[in-house]
Amino acid sequence: MAALTAAAVAAVAFLAYQASANAPADVSAVGPRTPSSAPSAPAKGGAQKQVKDPLAVPAHSGTGARVVYALAERRVWLVDEKGQATHTFSVMPSTVHPVPGAYTVTSRSGSVTGSDGVQIEHVVRFATVQDVSIGFSAAVDGSLPTPDPSRKTGGIRMKRADGEAMWTFASIGAKVVVVA
Repeated sequence: MAALTAAAVAAVAFLAYQASANAPADVSAVGPRTPSSAPSAPAKGGAQKQVKDPLAVPAHSGTGARVVYALAERRVWLVDEKGQATHTFSVMPSTVHPVPGAYTVTSRSGSVTGSDGVQIEHVVRFATVQDVSIGFSAAVDGSLPTPDPSRKTGGIRMKRADGEAMWTFASIGAKVVVVA
């Protein structure tokens, strides 16, 4: 029992030494760490990676009022006439994706059953791919499940509050820009 205790004490002492060896000499010079002032993780080659502003609208997504959907980021921005994002949120993509390009909202439904059988609301449709309607929606139960890859579905799911913001923003004819 004494050997285990001695080993534990030695391990704690070693970890304490490592922590103190990496601490700055004057912690008052570091200041408080907030999300805006905290350094980002170093990228390859030792350079610091800049933290991206979540409201920053993707480059090359057009001008004016529009909905911007970034496929790779799984994120949507609602952009006003001045080009400023008024709302942004993450989404769960469907199994069928629109190709990058500009679209317009073609139809909307307040409440329907989705192609996956889930009750959805605030449906904003803007494209058709492989005979599947593509649109934004929110599950009434608030879920954001990963879609079944064996089914062809077109619902880009979001949280209910985000669905409400989309519903208010994107009326028939509104511009939707899909970027890679």
